[in-house]
Amino acid sequence: MSDVPVIDMHTHFLPEKWPDLAERFGTPDWPWMRHTGAGKAMLMVGDKDFRPVYDACWDGSRRVEEMDRDGIDLQVISATPILFAYNRPAADAADCAQLFNDLSLEICEQGKGRLLSLCQVPLQNTDAACKVLSRAMQDGHIGVQIGSHVNERNFDDEGVITFLHHCAEEGAAVLVHPWDMMAKERTSNYMMAWTVSMPAETQLSIVSMILGGAFDQLPEHLRLCFAHGGGSFAFLLGRLDNAWRRRDIVRGKSKHVPSSYLRRFYVDSAVFDAAALRFLADVMGEDRVMLGSDYPFPLGEEFVGELIRNAGGFDDAAKARLLGGNALEFLNIPATKSASR
Repeated sequence: MSDVPVIDMHTHFLPEKWPDLAERFGTPDWPWMRHTGAGKAMLMVGDKDFRPVYDACWDGSRRVEEMDRDGIDLQVISATPILFAYNRPAADAADCAQLFNDLSLEICEQGKGRLLSLCQVPLQNTDAACKVLSRAMQDGHIGVQIGSHVNERNFDDEGVITFLHHCAEEGAAVLVHPWDMMAKERTSNYMMAWTVSMPAETQLSIVSMILGGAFDQLPEHLRLCFAHGGGSFAFLLGRLDNAWRRRDIVRGKSKHVPSSYLRRFYVDSAVFDAAALRFLADVMGEDRVMLGSDYPFPLGEEFVGELIRNAGGFDDAAKARLLGGNALEFLNIPATKSASR
């Protein structure tokens, strides 16, 4: 057995309760929790059901119990993206960020040293986002989770690039998570927003960074991870490289062929298929893929870490890297940060 801790770096939380944001800001359609009893609740947006959830979202001790069940030493929690409030006034989003950042640390306190937190920021305003990040890092967060776009702005946006510069300066790990998915009118049935648009959102954020020249402007010590295996990026990388080589217009501001930027970011393992995981590691490198489960949501990995542990084509050393070693590097934490189970 490896001495490297097993780290799930992509999980989500929801506080058990929070202030009435519609009343707080005087505008409608804010998220809130409707508790239904027996440790279950419905996440609401205004008067509409958004997602059924259970007490692992807010109960740190329950999370630790399920981590023990699945053999997880350390878990990184981040907000459910519906809480980002990017489409609200920046001052309101900053207020929300501080509120949920504080509540996430309270959940971590219940975790007996085995829960770490990524903060959220009001990314629609670069100065405010930088300010909130700096405070969050001082408060004990180890990085930040941001959405795959900021309203109509992709990741080639000057403000996003400036914020990522600030993340590098602060030593903050950055998890990019899809949200507010594209093509809503055509993907409203069968949860296609999650199965089709979500992978496309992540591919779009990566490609916009590459072709928009963001990676050429950002320092190499920026630690950046894209959720859900990078979406559809790895599978379609050959198409992107081919287009870059054959048409000047495709290249945008990028200095190099797209595949040359693979060493600039990580992806998680949330692809739910052993062959897809092996392909992802072949494209990205075994040192660029980290265990990420999307726990505790229904579309996450049911038994966290099972995919990596049971996948063929990886030796024990590679599995140890995927299960925890790569996350230690990405999160910039010592192995001793993990509490013994």
